[in-house]
This record gives sequence, C-alpha cells and structure tokens, in this order.
Amino acid sequence: MEIIRVTTKDQLQACFGVRFKVFVEEQQVPEHEEMDDKDESPQACHHFLMLDGDQPVAAARWYEYQPQTAKLQRVAVLKEYRGQSLGKQMILAMELQAREKHCTSAILDAQCQAEGFYSQLGYKVISDEPFYDAGILHVRMKKPL
Repeated sequence: MEIIRVTTKDQLQACFGVRFKVFVEEQQVPEHEEMDDKDESPQACHHFLMLDGDQPVAAARWYEYQPQTAKLQRVAVLKEYRGQSLGKQMILAMELQAREKHCTSAILDAQCQAEGFYSQLGYKVISDEPFYDAGILHVRMKKPL
C-alpha cells in the first residue's frame, strides 16, 4: 500500500471514485452534497490517495480551516479494505503534513458510528451534541498536533 499526496487531475479523479463508492453508493449521501469547492483542483486543498498497486482503495483531504487548525474531511476506505488500519494511516499522513504546514491542532466532523475510531487516534468530541450533515449524524472532534 502506498499513500500519495495528490498533484494531478487523474489522481484527484481516483479520489472521487473512492469517495463516490463509499459516500454516495454505500451511505446514500446525495451526490451534489459529496462534492464542493475544495474538489475543484488538486491545489484547492490537500488531497491524499492510497493505492494497492494501481488500485485506489482510500482517499481523504484536509485544509487549513482556521489559522494553524487543519480540518480533516472525506476520509473514505473501500469496504473490502476496511479493518486493515488504512484509515488510521490516512489520518496520520494528513496530520504529518498539517504539522509540516505549521498547524497545531486538527478538527474533523466524524460520523457518530466512527467516533470510537477517531477517539483511539486521540480526538476528543468538542460539539455539544450530535448534528446532521448529509443526513448522517456527526460530532465535531479535535486533537492537538
């Protein structure tokens, strides 16, 4: 498995393919809610792609949400590749780059069913109560970097 920092349109399209399978097909997120302005180009934010050989298997992205605060988003691992710590590897890769870019904390909006996963990586819930995003309950979580 190899994690790459996305720099080309083809790599970005591969990220979209993983995200479409996970969020739109599997979780029934409306397609128009899955994409946003951060997806316009590889430079719009920091996209990451994990490959198994030449097969895209995971994708994620982050951007500087506030000064020195990274916001991690769209963490997606294909169903058949789950349970192998690939999501953890993607999070750690994004955190490393965020630290390199002088971020001192990271936030994310975790689906409630994934709260335990993020807690194991050191994230703590900071939202007062769960909220809906794309029809799925989420909590906001934060971690010092």
